Amino acid sequence: MAEQAEIGVIGGSGFYSFLDEVTEVTVRTPYGDPSDSLFFGELAGRKVAFLPRHGRGHHLPPHKINYRANLWALRAAGVRQVLAPCAVGGLQPKYGPGTLLIPDQLVDRTKTRAQSYFDGEARADGVRPKVAHVGFADPYCESGRRASLTAARGHGWEAVDGGTLCVVEGPRFSTRAESRWHADQGWSVVGMTGHPEAVLARELGLCYASLCLVTDLDAGAETGEGVSHGDVMRVFAENVGRLRNVLFDAVGNLPADRACACADALDGIDTGIDLP
Repeated sequence: MAEQAEIGVIGGSGFYSFLDEVTEVTVRTPYGDPSDSLFFGELAGRKVAFLPRHGRGHHLPPHKINYRANLWALRAAGVRQVLAPCAVGGLQPKYGPGTLLIPDQLVDRTKTRAQSYFDGEARADGVRPKVAHVGFADPYCESGRRASLTAARGHGWEAVDGGTLCVVEGPRFSTRAESRWHADQGWSVVGMTGHPEAVLARELGLCYASLCLVTDLDAGAETGEGVSHGDVMRVFAENVGRLRNVLFDAVGNLPADRACACADALDGIDTGIDLP
């Protein structure tokens, strides 16, 4: 690929055009088409590839996103570090709308999504990967987490350091019973897009960190009618400028040389496929 980048940003609602000057590139992968083109630009002196998670116009629901194609396309573009902002619901009253949480743990409650490159099934190009098992005890890159926290605090945003992101299938929101169950487990926030992004990044040896913006108190943590799509979009719109500034600075804070364990995730594992 002619265009290359160091850092990838998988953006949620409101981030589709945050770079002023971009080069748009269409990418094909052995796993089908990504959500959209890659948009290449520069932030803080770093080359960045931006990928709209839901596509332009937000036409892809969370359970229909081709996560494998998205992460593969970024790696094929040279990306080795990924920042992934997303909108979430707070599961604890202290994590109200406007909270920024940088999770250090993840719980998967999705149902239908392709969650691995190493499932033993033949790809569209006929290549058949081997079954392989990648460590995932700590799902997020600590360097990416630190870069995000430092950026947030530099803008006066006391981001929460750590917590558990529970990822549900969607596109519906949780029932009150589900929400209360999630909260009773001690989990912090709930969203629909943080998995399998994180594990696929790990399988490709990429650094991955999530920036979770709380847009609502999930159904079990509030009274009234519960969370609505309109409420989520309104709170996100109110905070998107602030989150964009944090993201810009987080890109600049990422280390130029990776010293974390993410790059070594596949050491000693025979996957049967060559990574781009």
